[in-house]
Amino acid sequence: MILSESPKSNHKTTSMARKGLSTLFFSSSKTLSSSNSFPSSSVPSSPVVHKFTESMMEENIQIAELIIKKWDSESSSASLFHQRKEAKEFLRCVKDLRRAMHFLVSEHSASDKLVLAQTLMQIAMKRLEKELYQILSANRDQLDPESVSGLSSDGSSNSEDEDEVEFEEEIKLAGESISKVEREATNAMSDLKLIADCMIICGYGKECVKIYKLIRKSIVDEGLYLLGVEKFRPSQIQKMNWEALEHLIKNWLNAVKIAVKTLFTGEKALCDQVFSASQTIRESCFTDITKEAAINLFRFPELVSKSKKTPERITLLTELYEALSNLWPEIEFTFNSESTSAVKLQASSSLQRLGESVRAILSDFESTIQKDSSKTTVPGGGIHPLTRTVTNYISKLADYGGVLSEIFADSSPALPESYFESPHSADGSIPATSVLLARLILVLLCKLDTKAEAYRDVSLSYLFLANNLQFIIEKVCNTNLKLLLGEDWIVKHAKKVRQYAANYAAMAWNKVLSSLPTSPELSPEAAKECFRRFNAAFEEAYKKQISWIVADGKLRDALKVYIAKKLVPAYREFSEKCVVILSGEKNLELLVRFSTDDLGNYLSDLFHGVAISDSSPSSSSRGCIIR
Repeated sequence: MILSESPKSNHKTTSMARKGLSTLFFSSSKTLSSSNSFPSSSVPSSPVVHKFTESMMEENIQIAELIIKKWDSESSSASLFHQRKEAKEFLRCVKDLRRAMHFLVSEHSASDKLVLAQTLMQIAMKRLEKELYQILSANRDQLDPESVSGLSSDGSSNSEDEDEVEFEEEIKLAGESISKVEREATNAMSDLKLIADCMIICGYGKECVKIYKLIRKSIVDEGLYLLGVEKFRPSQIQKMNWEALEHLIKNWLNAVKIAVKTLFTGEKALCDQVFSASQTIRESCFTDITKEAAINLFRFPELVSKSKKTPERITLLTELYEALSNLWPEIEFTFNSESTSAVKLQASSSLQRLGESVRAILSDFESTIQKDSSKTTVPGGGIHPLTRTVTNYISKLADYGGVLSEIFADSSPALPESYFESPHSADGSIPATSVLLARLILVLLCKLDTKAEAYRDVSLSYLFLANNLQFIIEKVCNTNLKLLLGEDWIVKHAKKVRQYAANYAAMAWNKVLSSLPTSPELSPEAAKECFRRFNAAFEEAYKKQISWIVADGKLRDALKVYIAKKLVPAYREFSEKCVVILSGEKNLELLVRFSTDDLGNYLSDLFHGVAISDSSPSSSSRGCIIR
């Protein structure tokens, strides 16, 4: 079809319109590569070849007019890309039309055919805009980021079991369903790419990107909404109670993995596929679709880090840090352009703030231990509440050894030189977490030394130290602290427990042991006096220590055996010798109140922390005369 000439009265207007079309066409085609252009230098100069080329261009316009007007978006509601053969033909004629327009602009810029070609191009682009919108809208499920990010993986099911024949049909149907979804997604991506390539090369990249971003941004925003990701102001987080904030943190920990590994990664893969022809466009598109949502997602940990810093919050803060740190390679890869640098900056800022918060909490925790000023002693020299609280807290920190080492990599707390010799990392250094937790335990032990001084009975203060250190060692041995502190630490501190126990035994039973004579020769009166002193000393020691506590069963038994080995043989030797000396004495049972078996029985009553009514040896039925 050839346009008729304009009326003479409109000649000037038509001429200006032609000039405008020429300018518009070249302006809208700035994104074209040189290989897709039709340089004037390549137009043949021979008249015969020239006529042939012009004829070919006219034919291209005529064919384009037939096909494009058939699919005019105002006259046809059918989907072009449901007929893939016709869709490819449509795209081919649009590209031929573009080449014809290049030729006309360079050779016949005043031609009426250029006006027709431009009109046809606008109709074609409106059709492609409509198709783009329809494909994006109709394939929201097939083009969800999870499907896109998983297209490269094997979609077949490996769960078929030969012994479960009854499930074979279901497995087959499931496999067919998966294959169908992947096929639909692949076809949709292919169609989107064809449309995008055509629109971009024809100078309609902005229109293409506008529609694409409108649909895809809504999908990303909806995905994060369904994951429970909300936008909070700092004041909202500050006012939130811990239970509500804890719920949000746990939800975020689940959401961020899906968002980074599926939502953003899949969206980037789709952008890269659809706009593979232009790095600038795909980066700009991905940025506009995800930037706002990603920054909001990665800002949440920073807002949490600015909330009240209390010891119980450290585990969730550490989990937030660990989640971001583990996802950092994917974040860095997915948001790798300059236009998305703000996203990486926000994620990095959140990591930094979380690390600062964790370090601040542990610093405050250490200060709290050092400043504990309670003067009340634990009855019976048992486990101090501070010991339980601190040790339980430290053992929980040990579960986060790897991430704590990362957080304290450049700010490891100091310890006395050669405090412990193992474990070592691969480069021979001591892991930061090992140093950190060993220091906290050391601070606790120093505080326990101070608290032991509050006991008036020095022997009880040693029993208190043995009890509490043994509690700490058991906690170390039964948690991840063992891996972080090492066998050397355990051996060294177990030796301290034995020393504390020995000091207790020496001071608590010295008076009883010293009441036994060292001279082999005794007069009857001296023997009587020795029995009186021993009876009084043993009764006093027993009455005092029956309410003392040794919480650890092994330590309790070890102490009893240690005391018995010191006391019973010495008493047996003394009593056997003195019974002979006092054999003619009346009321001998008043002097010899304890047999050697009695001593063992009374010692077995100790360290349970409960005084019984008949606990006094003088009133006990256990006593008997040694004959």
